[in-house]
Amino acid sequence: MTTLFQALMLILDVIWFIMIAHIIMSWLINFQVLNLRQPMVWQIWNGLSRLLEPIYAPVRRILPNTGGLDLAPLVVFIAIIILQRLLINNAGWFYSF
Repeated sequence: MTTLFQALMLILDVIWFIMIAHIIMSWLINFQVLNLRQPMVWQIWNGLSRLLEPIYAPVRRILPNTGGLDLAPLVVFIAIIILQRLLINNAGWFYSF
């Protein structure tokens, strides 16, 4: 069961880092530091968006429409932190088997 705990923590950490990269890249694009017309920037942006869209889409359906402000990344970010804390606080359950 230790392996399950470590695998879940690793998956949550990877998603967290991908989200951080996506958020930072979105800021750089919005402040025109990066340009989506550059092929490499477009490929990275498109790849990150495709990875995160299945996670964001259900949250966007639940949240009210806020115009140009997308709150789905914030909600998912908070959910990941809560899941990590939940796993850490209940780690003893994983080690008892």
